[in-house]
Amino acid sequence: MKVAEIMTSNPVFLHDVDFMTHARQVMRDQHKRTMPVVDSKNRVIGVLTEKDILNIYSTKSNVTVEGFASEFPPVYRDMEIMHAAKLMLDAGMGRVPILNSGQDKILVGILSMVDIFRNLSPDKIPSKKIREIMTTDVKTCSPKDSIAKVWLNMKSTGFSGYPVVRDGKILGMVTRRNIINAGYARIEREDEQGTKSTMSPPVEKVMSAPAYTLSPEATLMEAIQAFLKLDVGRLSVVENGKLVGIIDRNDIIKACIKNT
Repeated sequence: MKVAEIMTSNPVFLHDVDFMTHARQVMRDQHKRTMPVVDSKNRVIGVLTEKDILNIYSTKSNVTVEGFASEFPPVYRDMEIMHAAKLMLDAGMGRVPILNSGQDKILVGILSMVDIFRNLSPDKIPSKKIREIMTTDVKTCSPKDSIAKVWLNMKSTGFSGYPVVRDGKILGMVTRRNIINAGYARIEREDEQGTKSTMSPPVEKVMSAPAYTLSPEATLMEAIQAFLKLDVGRLSVVENGKLVGIIDRNDIIKACIKNT
């Protein structure tokens, strides 16, 4: 199956001359985790991600999107979807712009891991349990941890979400998306309400709750169905009431690629 068959055409995009404050608002309103950035000729010059948005420090920072646009793997409309999935995995990206061709950088669509999930052939999905592919060394945070602390941890580790745990019990999940939607996208210095990092609210104010969980005995197919239904990037794995692992979309795709 080719990328053109499953990609989203006419995607929302940003112009390289747009201000980052405008970009943050568009991403929040459109609920986008990644957006293509194009020049005046509709050629893709990069992408803007939630991580880039979290690097905006001041409401008065009239800097343009062009300076924050990140590189992305070149994915074309006539590429096989599993090849595209591997490029996305290698780049650590859940959504990528689709180019017309290697010579023509015109934006023609966008492809997400969700698109790939929806179109996976059953024979490509290995009959494994979540236990076999989950990450067991799970980094967590407390509901009382400050948003500033969690964001700085996200920045240093590259993780985009943490399970929120109290007394060994998982309460929810905090992600970059939660922080951006709540208006704390520049928490290292000052957020939209003028709150300094030393006055940062606790994680419990913005986390998603209750926690979405899976059993380690769930199959990959069950995990895919859960990801599609809940539209989340990661799921906590719980056994006997205890957090034992975490699984994200990339873990599923990696297992499917190995099965091809």
